[in-house]
Amino acid sequence: MDLLPLLERLPGSYAGPTRPEPGPYGLIGVGEGALAAHLAATLVPFTRTRGGTQFVVSSADAGDAARDYADLAEVSGAAVRRVSTGGSVGDVDVLVPGGVVTTYHAAQYLAHATGHADQAADAELLLANLRDRCAPHVEEGNPARDLAWTLWGRTPLLLAAPEADALPHAWQSLLARVGKTLAVPLLGDPLILATGAFEAQHEKGDAKVALLLGDPDPALGVAREVLESRVDEVLHVPYPEGVSPDQVGGYAAQLALWYFGAWVAAYLAERYGVDAADPPMLARAQAVLAGEGDPATLLAPQGGEDVRRTNLVRDWRGDEADEDEDYDEDLDEDEGNSEED
Repeated sequence: MDLLPLLERLPGSYAGPTRPEPGPYGLIGVGEGALAAHLAATLVPFTRTRGGTQFVVSSADAGDAARDYADLAEVSGAAVRRVSTGGSVGDVDVLVPGGVVTTYHAAQYLAHATGHADQAADAELLLANLRDRCAPHVEEGNPARDLAWTLWGRTPLLLAAPEADALPHAWQSLLARVGKTLAVPLLGDPLILATGAFEAQHEKGDAKVALLLGDPDPALGVAREVLESRVDEVLHVPYPEGVSPDQVGGYAAQLALWYFGAWVAAYLAERYGVDAADPPMLARAQAVLAGEGDPATLLAPQGGEDVRRTNLVRDWRGDEADEDEDYDEDLDEDEGNSEED
């Protein structure tokens, strides 16, 4: 699957139900539905409800957990709307596409179903504007491609204000699934993390770039000043332009920043020369968890698949060809002392 054309077609592609459901609302997400539920939490602040409508957003590989949550909601007196990428007919009320784009389709359904069609429309406008700026044919001034180049060869550290804690979740997922890159969300008090995480070993800040996602609050502003002296670079990734003043940092803005992250991850995969599509092992694991695959398929690579993906690094102490290379004598001495202990 070529992700870039898929991302180009995504704005305006939602074709699911638009009728609001009776309130009050509760929202739980598991499996591939967890991220959509997290982003839609600005619209539905309650996890569970004893009346009205309980939304359970899931995927086929998380079917057992989704059924348990749905059963609990029904016992409590709520009507359940099961939103999923697949499963048995009785487990799905609203079917959404699977994969990376599950987040968009499930989140837009939740916006419509909770009576926030205006915010769903705002999100579509923001996504369309981003598409026009980030599409592959935009070679100069493409913000997604530029940021991907900045992240290349580095470990991203992800931070956001507490009311936007879905954004580090979203970007970590996208950079891993699409960009095949580990990103580290810094959750909790940013001042504690920024002032303490790099002190004992200053080199731990090398080859790292901190991304401040969305609108930073005062604590993140101070954390930024601290991080600027501890990691290679600190960048602010703001909400896209065009957000309504009364919805800054709300659902539409956060979904748009998820979409921007998908573009960045796709270009990062391109820069690393890896496939942005899901690896075959992920599909096999999801099939096994959904009860549709043989667990034995997870025990070994299939069809010559190389699950290691990278070459093993040889031990420099046993490589005579590299005897003239510089090495850290202090590190070698510390390792020797630890062996004696």
